[in-house]
Amino acid sequence: MRLSSLFLGVSLALAVGAPASAAGTLAVPAANAQLASPDIERKVDALLARMTLAEKMGQLVQYGSDGASEPTGADAIAANPEARAHVDVLALAGKGELGSMLNVVGAAKTRRFQEAALHSRLGIPLLFGADIIHGYRTIYPVPLGLSATWDPALVEDVSHMSAAEAVTGGVKWFYSPMVDISRDARWGRSTEGAGEDAYLGAAMARAYIRGYQGKSLADPESVAASVKHFAAYGAAEAGREYNTTDMSDIRLRQVYLPPYRAAVEAGAATMMSAFNALNGVPATADSYLMTDILRKEWGFNGFVVSDYTAVMELNNHGVALDAATATRKALQAGVEVDMMSHYYDTEIPGLLKEGKLSMATVDEAVRRVLRVKFALGLFEHPYAHGTEVTQAVEANRPLARRAAEESFVLLKNGGTGAAPVLPLDRRVRKLALIGPLADAAGEMQGAWGGAQRFPDVVTLRSGLSARMKARGGELIYAEGTGIDTDSEAGFADAKKAAAEADVVVMALGESSRMSGEAGSRARLDLPGNQQALLEQIAATGKPVVLLVFSGRPLVLDWADRHVPAIMAVWFPGTEAGNAVTNVLFGDTAPSGKLTMSFPYAEGQEPLYYNQFPTGRPPGDADLSKPPGPDTTFISRYIDVPNDALYPFGHGLSYTTFGYSDVQVSRHRVPLAEANVPGAKNLVTVTATVKNTGKRAGTEVVQLYVRNLGASVEQPMRSLRGFQRVALKPGESRRVTFQLGFPELSFWNAKSQEVVEPTRYTVWVGGSSRADQQASFDIVH
Repeated sequence: MRLSSLFLGVSLALAVGAPASAAGTLAVPAANAQLASPDIERKVDALLARMTLAEKMGQLVQYGSDGASEPTGADAIAANPEARAHVDVLALAGKGELGSMLNVVGAAKTRRFQEAALHSRLGIPLLFGADIIHGYRTIYPVPLGLSATWDPALVEDVSHMSAAEAVTGGVKWFYSPMVDISRDARWGRSTEGAGEDAYLGAAMARAYIRGYQGKSLADPESVAASVKHFAAYGAAEAGREYNTTDMSDIRLRQVYLPPYRAAVEAGAATMMSAFNALNGVPATADSYLMTDILRKEWGFNGFVVSDYTAVMELNNHGVALDAATATRKALQAGVEVDMMSHYYDTEIPGLLKEGKLSMATVDEAVRRVLRVKFALGLFEHPYAHGTEVTQAVEANRPLARRAAEESFVLLKNGGTGAAPVLPLDRRVRKLALIGPLADAAGEMQGAWGGAQRFPDVVTLRSGLSARMKARGGELIYAEGTGIDTDSEAGFADAKKAAAEADVVVMALGESSRMSGEAGSRARLDLPGNQQALLEQIAATGKPVVLLVFSGRPLVLDWADRHVPAIMAVWFPGTEAGNAVTNVLFGDTAPSGKLTMSFPYAEGQEPLYYNQFPTGRPPGDADLSKPPGPDTTFISRYIDVPNDALYPFGHGLSYTTFGYSDVQVSRHRVPLAEANVPGAKNLVTVTATVKNTGKRAGTEVVQLYVRNLGASVEQPMRSLRGFQRVALKPGESRRVTFQLGFPELSFWNAKSQEVVEPTRYTVWVGGSSRADQQASFDIVH
């Protein structure tokens, strides 16, 4: 057995408190080869042998102050009101009793603490982590918008861009990507993920890891990723932040775990435990998640950090009565670093003395942290890299602008006999721009906007104004209303602007604070009186283009019936105004596709395309009509359709695309050949896609699969492939997809990933409503 494999076995055994003799029983290879390096392991062992208990504990705790002091965890909860001590964080670093810091950003700030740590007895460098979610100084679209590009290569590029900027400020650890599947638009953190689908989520997770970590963690422009929130945080009941989650193991493994697993297989260096309880066990104390699945099944060999005070919150969950129990449960479950609870450094000594915690468990946790620090090259290069970036980088703006342009989803453009409004005709001489998000630099960057600078932002007003001036036209601006207000003081000016214009562009939606962490909403409408403003402007009879700024799907049923053109633009980032202007005027054709379904009403949530059929499926019933004699006792709503207003995968362009001739390479596949983990290219699916319009465009071709006859019920259809295809007018292309075990397998009632002798239907098209199909069978 290779040294790295042997050590992995020992590591996993120690992590669960098992004797070292259990080593060698694990066949799962190390997920990150860099962390399994024998050279790094020798360095870790040599350093660990010299460390005192206080120095070991220091590697397992995190402080977030860039000032002189920080309250301890005992001070953070009312359970121990007598403990009011404060810790001098700089002195802690100088004693070698601090391992990492949270959201301390900037070359000067990080150097101050790093110098103190390097002058400690052992000189172990600090690891500076920050919430860099969608850009550091140059901000690109929020992740939900970025996922709408369906472009993993682009995601990799912008992720690397943010890493290269952030390392100049001393940051070498990103609390990103968030790979939680979100099927409930009420959940505010939907904005941080890639939407409702596991296959797409996994593709995006891999792209983020490649972009952040590069080919080598030791590269000066690489950062360690922290994949969050493990696990199933996006399934919080009622879409309410921090709420509990309960689901079967089948659903957990088939829907919610694949993106985390993909990130681990891509080499993610760290993971973050979730706030929520899963099936009654808080994630931060869940050894089934942290040890059995993450380490034993997937071979994860990095470290796990708790979310902010999540160790302390085990008391609130009711699974711990004191700080000592919370510490023991979290450490033994496999959470190595305590973010901001400050329990580990106060409680570990007593637990060791009482025999409630083994030194082997502590040592293993320290090993995992040190591995990442060595792999990142912190011992050789502990300080900020290069010249510090203090504002949006001009050379990075084109990439940020392209990301925004690709993220926009054209939801509607004319239709039902009406001519398309977009792209804007170059003969438009007067353009009205109305809405609270038209000139709002602070809102364009969305939640978790990195180290953003509002002066760097190109607003929609400035972008359109420059374009209209260059064309000899006029932009007429009126705010109309605020984002969340009942005042109609600006309505008259807005209607006057609309009356004077040839076309009206309305910039409506949410504040960036209405999504993201703690941004759950029970209502998914346009906040405040924006809907009333929209209705009054639409009543003027002028052509209206509705731009929806949001971090989640909104209810747009009225707009869909009364507004000729609607485009979801999310929170686009630094280049918002330029990107929107380019798409409105047709310099770039929209190509984004939804990754979360837009509902008719909030009551449909959670809503997702890959529903299960039920015993009484609606079939071909027209659910837009009230129930009749033949459509009463079926699975349906009586007031809105079951399906989404705008479904997963939906998105229009300035041209049209047609699909034909879907074929499969085999109609019968032997089970013995198919039911082999890792088997590839079992069936080739081909189809023809054609640009049937008069403009060039890019289509996201999507492959969906349904499995009938399995031992457990399967979704009506599931995404199993996608490609971005650029086509000239009239151009056709034959697209090819390969289906193997990963695409055809599912999790059975025994929590086994299998392929069974069943029938598969495949569809290829431009959304989850694709109708061109073929089929094949898996046979004994």
